Amino acid sequence: MGTGGAPGWGAALGPALLICVLVTGCGAPGTDDGPAGSRAGGPASSAEPPEALCARIVSYWSLRTLDEDGYGDYQSMGLSNGQYDILREVLDVARAKERRAGRTAAERLVGEEARARCAKLYRDGNSTEGPWS
Repeated sequence: MGTGGAPGWGAALGPALLICVLVTGCGAPGTDDGPAGSRAGGPASSAEPPEALCARIVSYWSLRTLDEDGYGDYQSMGLSNGQYDILREVLDVARAKERRAGRTAAERLVGEEARARCAKLYRDGNSTEGPWS
């Protein structure tokens, strides 16, 4: 594996690590470094209600994608279809708020909207498929 040869296993390492972080949650425990972080959308603890988990991960991904034109892929974000719908709704209102009142107001709105919309999604309790539905 010289500098002029075909790419070796190292060429696949970057995408593999990215997939690990986004899909399986390889973030450091107790950090706010993505869905794997204990405060940013990591695995649900038995004490965390599904609407709180929903609000946490929707808020995280909303803030991460606020400056982007699109929404990304819900599966790579670890979101259910319902949570992804909320993400899109939250981003729409946050982007409008940012145009009117600035970034700080938009970021504050993200958390409020995510909590309200996730509470509505889970108002009848946990679905039979767990908090990811």
